[in-house]
Amino acid sequence: VYHAIVVGNIKKDHEVINKPIGRSPRDFRRRLSGRGARGELREAITEYTVVKRLKNFTYVEVKPKTGRTHQIRVHMKYINHPVACDSLYNPSGPCPSGFSRMALHARSIEFKNLKDKIMKVESPLPKEFVKITK
Repeated sequence: VYHAIVVGNIKKDHEVINKPIGRSPRDFRRRLSGRGARGELREAITEYTVVKRLKNFTYVEVKPKTGRTHQIRVHMKYINHPVACDSLYNPSGPCPSGFSRMALHARSIEFKNLKDKIMKVESPLPKEFVKITK
């Protein structure tokens, strides 16, 4: 589970983005969903839920169902709501006041360990997220 601040106001409260991801033809560091993606297109599914709408931004909870490189960043850009302060996928986009890093946070992960026991690791929200969402 990830938390993100994305640019703009997302209209839908909940959505599943099911769009394959390939390589960008212009920048070897970037991935791309949709028209223009090159190489092998790999399945990628991302689910998001709006937590709070802010002025010029939306606070979302994101659950990737697959684990592609830059998947959340690519899919949010694909729906025209890139992650705020993302220097690779939205270099000239706006950044909320108080943020000096990408507005994406790994909130929790759950997995089975080698003994088949379910483990869950959680990380508290960074102060920037707490401040902007009050």
